[in-house]
Amino acid sequence: MSATLTQKGPAEAGARQYYLTEEHHPENGTMLGFWIYLMSDLLIFACLFATYGVLGRNYAAGVSGRDIFDLKLVALNTAMLLFSSITYGYAVISMQEEKLGGTLRWLGLTALFGLGFLCIEIYEFHHMIEHGASPQRSAFLSSFFGLVGTHGLHVTFGLVWLVTLMVQLGKHGLTTANRRRVMCLSMFWHFLDVVWVAVFSFVYLVGSLS
Repeated sequence: MSATLTQKGPAEAGARQYYLTEEHHPENGTMLGFWIYLMSDLLIFACLFATYGVLGRNYAAGVSGRDIFDLKLVALNTAMLLFSSITYGYAVISMQEEKLGGTLRWLGLTALFGLGFLCIEIYEFHHMIEHGASPQRSAFLSSFFGLVGTHGLHVTFGLVWLVTLMVQLGKHGLTTANRRRVMCLSMFWHFLDVVWVAVFSFVYLVGSLS
């Protein structure tokens, strides 16, 4: 990418000085940086999974996963997040086809599925705490709320980002910068989907069968 160099005026005595008049954005620089961020986020979840693996059976004479997990409700929640990944994929396809309206509609549907996921998770947490299964009750519950709650916070931040992106798309259209943002959020959203599948398998399924 070539950039225009402009010389400063002669008012300044001494050596010539130049500055860039165009924004310099390295090609694929944002995507590379975002991959690095996802790897760091993966390390956070790896630590939380390891913590749950160590503490997940320390019930302190309290409830276990088999006592409190509602697999039907969790399966519904999992379906919500899986469908949100599918609808986001259609949003990316619409963007590639230069269809702004279709992109916004699919993103809006993705946001609804994501919101549904969060509502079910909040209900699950409230139900557990109401029946005495709070995070401070045992090491099992502390590690459970830490892992699942951290994922829920990521989904919350993703929804805020998604709504902000929809506003930007509605205002500026499918610009190069907005396309880049759509692809970054796509990576983030699918990453959360993969992490949740691991949570569902490692925490809920194994916990219900133990």
